[in-house]
Amino acid sequence: MRTRIKFCGCGSIRDAELAVEAGVDAVGVIFAESSPRRVSMETAREIAAAIPPYVQLVAVFVDPTAALVDEALKSGYIPQFSGNESAGTAEAFAAGPYLKVYHIPSDGAPSRETFDLFAHDYAHATWMFEPKVAGMDGGTGTTFRWDIARTLAGNRRIVMSGGLTPQNVGDCIRRVRPYGVDVRSGIESGDVKDAEKMRAFVNAVKEADAQA
Repeated sequence: MRTRIKFCGCGSIRDAELAVEAGVDAVGVIFAESSPRRVSMETAREIAAAIPPYVQLVAVFVDPTAALVDEALKSGYIPQFSGNESAGTAEAFAAGPYLKVYHIPSDGAPSRETFDLFAHDYAHATWMFEPKVAGMDGGTGTTFRWDIARTLAGNRRIVMSGGLTPQNVGDCIRRVRPYGVDVRSGIESGDVKDAEKMRAFVNAVKEADAQA
């Protein structure tokens, strides 16, 4: 199975075009108020207009309003819920496929049974696993014990996120075999998207897929 790739935190048409040129499957834009990479709806629409067919648009939210999600959906984005959104809220907003972030606590991980109970209500979710860091809703740039995600996920489609770089993403793929990987800071230099790192990340994923 080929590992899907999402480049997150694209804040401009340039970022999105570099991502597409590198060969990603999905481009993520951030609407969370707490993020320095937050974009306006106008910018999100401009990015959407610049993206070719077959590249998925993902809107990253943290406890959003219904109106904001609706506007993103109209522009062709699917939601990624990274906050404390309830299952009912996520299902009602999405009305279709969406990503739900499951934060792995730094002091351990819940049991498979606990995760299964939590995940049951998010019927349409594809799960993204990333570490929980106090005071942050995502984009931590830190990793967690990847085997935790494999233990929790079972046969589910999952996306791995948190501290991935061109240097370590191959190891993550070989160990977990996720459906997809998500990266933001690992393809940046000085908080700016780096075309060379973007290409290196995609190549590392392809190499790991070939080895697996």
